[in-house]
Amino acid sequence: MTKLSENYLRIPPFFFSIFAFSFYVKFIMQLNKVLFISQEIFPYLPESEISTICRNLPQGIQDKGREIRTFMPKYGNINERRNQLHEVIRLSGMNLIIDDNDFPLIIKVASIQTARMQVYFIDNDDFFQRKFTVADANNVEFEDNDDRCIFFVRGVIETVRKLRWIPDVVHCHGWISALAPLYIKRAFADDPCFRDTKVVYSAYNNAFQQPFRPLFKRKLMLDGVEEPDLVDLQGDIDFASLNKLAFRFSDGIIQGSPDLDPQLIAAAEESKKPFLSYQDTDSYIDKYNEFYDLVCE
Repeated sequence: MTKLSENYLRIPPFFFSIFAFSFYVKFIMQLNKVLFISQEIFPYLPESEISTICRNLPQGIQDKGREIRTFMPKYGNINERRNQLHEVIRLSGMNLIIDDNDFPLIIKVASIQTARMQVYFIDNDDFFQRKFTVADANNVEFEDNDDRCIFFVRGVIETVRKLRWIPDVVHCHGWISALAPLYIKRAFADDPCFRDTKVVYSAYNNAFQQPFRPLFKRKLMLDGVEEPDLVDLQGDIDFASLNKLAFRFSDGIIQGSPDLDPQLIAAAEESKKPFLSYQDTDSYIDKYNEFYDLVCE
């Protein structure tokens, strides 16, 4: 037996166990799962600041070795046949209750073949069948955008729970996703899928003009959500207050638009949460990827 072999045999077995465990942990940490909750995604909706980022960012993060899931609302102006959407029967069928009213949750899915990326769609006949996104042909915002916001976020959370997919990071884009930080950190704080999840919120310059209805706060109440949690929703529940609510329960905040309202930038900085200022199109995927690691430390 060679001297090298003798030395090898003298190494206590537990050292191999420690080495194997360390390698396993390092390997797993490189496969972080990122959930994207998006207001718009191109090509399902026309190109815009949000839809373009929410098309390219998940693909870029996936290309860096992370596992992703992506969700958006199934607005009525999305052509299901052209985009080859189909219902996922095993995920559909649940009813979500908003203010004592039952609304069936329908889940559809499509693939962006060039990106090897699936997109899940949250659908409901009451909220997402009209042939527009958040305002009608005359640019009048829908009165029930508040309920649509609640239904969309809760629909995403319930679908992820059904998938039994545990995200390390949830990245929210646009005000229709603004309730996700609250629900994940309060109503689903002890749920195995979200117990250790970090939430990142990107704020964009896509303000709605019509404040949410006065009953919005009452409709938000689920087990785990208490009145003090909604301190940001005083008076008119406008775009700024909804974003500040998202900031309060996020682990990290990103300035998604170069011309974001200075009031919101100041609120993000004052929150003392990790804050990433606006990044240009050449660097944002790398910067966001690094930011995920920062908030997970």
